[in-house]
This record gives sequence, structure tokens and C-alpha cells, in this order.
Amino acid sequence: MQLQVARIGKPHGIRGEVTVQVLTDAPGDRFVPGTEFVVEPAKAGPLTITSARWNKDILLLGFEEISTRNQAEEIRGAKLFIETEELEEDDDEGWYEHELVGLVVRVGSQVVGKVTALNTMPVQDLLVIEDADGKEILVPFVEEIVPEVNVEDGYVLLTPPPGLFELNTDASGSDTEEDDAETKDDA
Repeated sequence: MQLQVARIGKPHGIRGEVTVQVLTDAPGDRFVPGTEFVVEPAKAGPLTITSARWNKDILLLGFEEISTRNQAEEIRGAKLFIETEELEEDDDEGWYEHELVGLVVRVGSQVVGKVTALNTMPVQDLLVIEDADGKEILVPFVEEIVPEVNVEDGYVLLTPPPGLFELNTDASGSDTEEDDAETKDDA
């Protein structure tokens, strides 16, 4: 199975370097010279890293196959993947998005939705959950709120704080706006 580790951004300079949106928690291990990536769309790859350097908080990559700014522009938006069989099996610290998407979300024994994505953020990750009404709910992926992830049995157990599922609903905001409008009309 393939795991996306980056998305190519805009060109940097005239020698074919590109900025990348890093989608891995181990960029120092993934982006080393000689690493070859499977690329989507396939016509843009494979790509082999020749250089990797940080410019402030932005990772810049150079590839053997890309030597000009115009070539770099042509691969803008491409996704870089590695084969998950290459990954070490001793990483019990977390989960990859492809392992979580599709899992049933439960609070106690009640099914409340399904995981649709994992947003990796600098401070903490967020589970994206779709509830029975099709609404998207963002849940901090921390042990206090997500105490159990059981990939084998196909579920995630939540212990949400009060109001977490109501926080993102449209109903909570629209009533207030209508009340505000009525108050202005009355004045």
C-alpha cells in the first residue's frame, strides 16, 4: 500500500527546486538524497531526491528528473508517495490516515459516525468525523478524547467533552444570528 508523504508546491528558484507540503511526522527520514517516490499523477514520476533543505519553515526538494523552473512548474500539485511495506513495523506510537478512514466512531456502545480523514496539525492532529446527518465534526486526536482505536475490529471509541458534537452544527449559530436580527429590528 502507498502512503502519501508530501504534495509538491510552487517552484523555488531557477534550478528546479520545489516547495513541498510535508505530510509525514518524520521528514528527516523520508526526504533524503537517493529516495525515490511514486508520484500521482503517474506521468510526473517517479522522482528521485537529489537535495533536501529547509528555508525557514518550508522544505525545498530537488529531484534528478527536474532541472529547470518550467519542469518544476509542471509537477506542481503532484503527490509524493512511499510504499508502506518499506516502513518499520515497530511504530506503535500512532496511526496512518489510511488505517483510520472508514472506522466506525462510537461513544460507549452508540455509533455516532464514521472517520473520513485525519488532519495532521503542528500542535495536535484532528479526526474528521461524519455524523449520521452528514455533518463534519472535528475531534482532537488526543488520548483523553480518543482513548481507543481498534483497527482490527473497525472502530474508534470517543469520550467527548460535553458540547463537542454540537460545536460545529449550523443550528447553534443560526438561532443566535436570527435573535440578533430581531433585536436590531425591535430597536
